[in-house]
Amino acid sequence: MTPTRWGSRDAGWCLRANRLCERGALFATFACVSRLGDGVFWYLLMAGLIVADGWEGLRASAHLAATGVLALTLYKGLKRWTRRPRPCAADRRIRAWVAPLDEFSFPSGHTLHAVAFSAVALWHYPPLAWLLLPFTAAVAASRVILGLHYPSDVLAAIAIGCSLAGLSILAAGPTAALLGLA
Repeated sequence: MTPTRWGSRDAGWCLRANRLCERGALFATFACVSRLGDGVFWYLLMAGLIVADGWEGLRASAHLAATGVLALTLYKGLKRWTRRPRPCAADRRIRAWVAPLDEFSFPSGHTLHAVAFSAVALWHYPPLAWLLLPFTAAVAASRVILGLHYPSDVLAAIAIGCSLAGLSILAAGPTAALLGLA
């Protein structure tokens, strides 16, 4: 598939998904998920881990926070480097149903953070999968449905988030425990 053909399909999927927000209930749901994905959900999760599990929760929350700082740095650098316009800026038929946090589309920062945070949180607390996996999937879907990202932005963010989480977990793994860092 040629790059222009891929771009055309990417935009087509984005347009079809974006039209789902014309149904009021879906718009409200995905706008709420998007807002929670701005950070609110993750801050509440970290606070809840500390309250529920004391020092272990604090350790997990510190790991999440460190991963978040790395994710933020990485995604901001990628956005400045790629400068891909958002779908709503590139195609007048695609509506931004909520205000974007910045100008560029690639990669989806919300998705990258959601994937990285969920993977790290699940490494510490596997029973949270029932909550984190559906929320992360909803965050990823919301970015396309709300007209803020192309599907390829979200797929790339999933790959980057998984890679970042994997490196973060490796850094905090058995070697870190032996050194007294984990």
